[in-house]
Amino acid sequence: MTADGKPGAARTVAVLGAGSWGTTFAKVLADAAIATGTPRAIKLWGRRAEVVDEINTSHRNSDYLKDIVLPESITASTEVREVLAGAELVVVAVPAQSLRPQLREWKDMIAPGAVVVSLMKGLELGTDARMSEVISQELGLPEERIAVVSGPNLAMEIARQEPTASVVACTDSATAGWLARTCTAPYFRPYTTADVVGVEIGGIVKNVIALAVGICEGKQMGDNTKASVITRGLAETSRLALALGGEAKTMAGLAGLGDLVATCSSALSRNHTAGRLLGEGLTLEEVGRKMTQTAEGIKSGQAVHELAGKLGVEMPITAAVVAVLAGKLSVDQLGPVLLSRELKPEGDY
Repeated sequence: MTADGKPGAARTVAVLGAGSWGTTFAKVLADAAIATGTPRAIKLWGRRAEVVDEINTSHRNSDYLKDIVLPESITASTEVREVLAGAELVVVAVPAQSLRPQLREWKDMIAPGAVVVSLMKGLELGTDARMSEVISQELGLPEERIAVVSGPNLAMEIARQEPTASVVACTDSATAGWLARTCTAPYFRPYTTADVVGVEIGGIVKNVIALAVGICEGKQMGDNTKASVITRGLAETSRLALALGGEAKTMAGLAGLGDLVATCSSALSRNHTAGRLLGEGLTLEEVGRKMTQTAEGIKSGQAVHELAGKLGVEMPITAAVVAVLAGKLSVDQLGPVLLSRELKPEGDY
């Protein structure tokens, strides 16, 4: 079954990944169905038996979404085959660097005609592939069955049902519209676009920029510094997106500027938090031990830097953050380097 021509929304959904964003998006899908009176079964796959048991018995995932009660239509399992059985919509929310090997295990379990959606914001190390590209390569799906959801989407705020807008990206407008209808909840408003490249690049690079802003905060630099890094970070993101075929208007929208501002400004942002801890003097290993969730910018930064080099795209903030992560630049040296480009008009990307 495909999304083409379907007037309604998905009724059987698999969500692969029971972390904060995967669980929150499962809640969005459940609440969207409740709001429209649509019967919907949502099955959530998690690695850890204790997380799965808590979701099934008390409708909570306290490790990731403290005090949030999940709708009863969400069930969980550690058996991925059980979760994927008959799902017409498959939502993937696993760490970016583990996606490819996991897809190889899951390929034969995904129902024919299912639409696969990426919630992930990372580039694959070694290949510099976006997550939609990894999905395409490993599952052999046509573009119209692969979509991306991104935007200023801090999981805890959405789980609390605070009003949020997002972007559904797919090259096929029918699939994008079908998915948007499926995830429209009273507090979650998706817009649609065909610019998959721009939406993914916006979600990827903002993590690296958020690390830089977090480091600035950890070093107790002021708002002028942070605003400057955010703004020039958007310019870097735009240069890379345009070089890959993305659209400038996407960078000015929710998946570009919106996601960047949210991630760089919020204490709920994992990448902002990781950067702040680095700025306060913790080592990368200490940051890893202190944080319970993956800060994708730490892993994807090198891939972004490599991709920019291949395309001849200048990304000085990204380069500086990667140098800090590699131990080649201290956090004390980061500030002056961030704004060290040669003098030129602001609009010249």
